[in-house]
Amino acid sequence: MSERTADELQREGVAEVGQAEIVGRTPWELFWLRFKRDKIALGSLIFIIVLVLGAVFAGPLARAFGHPPNAQYPNALDNYGLPTGPSGSFLFGTDKVGRDVYSRVLYGARVSLEVALVATAISVAIGTVFGMLAGFYRGWIDTFISRVIDITLAFPILLLALGIASACSLGNGCAGGLVKPGLGTVIVAIVVINWTYIGRIIRGQVLSLREREFIEAARAGGARDRTILFREVLPNLVAPIIVYTTLVIPQNILLEAALSFLGVGINPPQASWGAMIAEATPIYNVAWWFFAFPGGALLLTVLAFNLLGDGVRDALDPRTT
Repeated sequence: MSERTADELQREGVAEVGQAEIVGRTPWELFWLRFKRDKIALGSLIFIIVLVLGAVFAGPLARAFGHPPNAQYPNALDNYGLPTGPSGSFLFGTDKVGRDVYSRVLYGARVSLEVALVATAISVAIGTVFGMLAGFYRGWIDTFISRVIDITLAFPILLLALGIASACSLGNGCAGGLVKPGLGTVIVAIVVINWTYIGRIIRGQVLSLREREFIEAARAGGARDRTILFREVLPNLVAPIIVYTTLVIPQNILLEAALSFLGVGINPPQASWGAMIAEATPIYNVAWWFFAFPGGALLLTVLAFNLLGDGVRDALDPRTT
């Protein structure tokens, strides 16, 4: 009786195992499962989404809870002509000419994200193309592109960006007026510097991929070089491109803030976190809010992007369990 029971239980167990459904997951489903377990990265993503929404709807938010970003309210200054602190009318206080710091922080977020995202997208596109060409074709193409990257990286980053931005901030800009002073100048300065980093990373990846069996199989099948590059090589570069993009965005936000702080970034009176910090520096001891709110926004934004980048990198790592 006990043997029959054991046999029956064994058969039932085998049946249950046989009926168990094996669920297959795509790489992106595995990425999302890993990413969800990282609560810090998930919280950073939520913060960035809120920040982007705040930047997109900066106009309605400024009208609802503040004032126009460039409007001056002399009556908001105290009897000595100094900025006043946070109040019901000015949530983040005023600056030294009576402008609403709350509204300017919102519009500064728009500028920082616009510069960072556009400059990063262009840098990644250029670096990916030149890195793929250098790693795939080797020879004189690799030598030329690699030497250009080495020469560019030999310059101090901030000084090179400062020189480009300064040269393009005068008169009609650079390249026969194609690059205008202001937002376009900052984007060009960042792109000139940052494409080299992604170019070097992609070149190293392609040097490894070009020797793989599936590349040899594509060549044996008569595929052209362009087909191999965009159908075989590029899909295998998606993960490092995504990781690098999330890590370089905060660097570009800081670089834009640094250029605006030094006076060669966004043209006034357009709001920028770096320019606001520069304006607040002489009076930070009597108007802490003028320094604290744009500085805090810059700190939290860069921190959120860095934490998100770390989470994305860990989630895309196939060794992560």
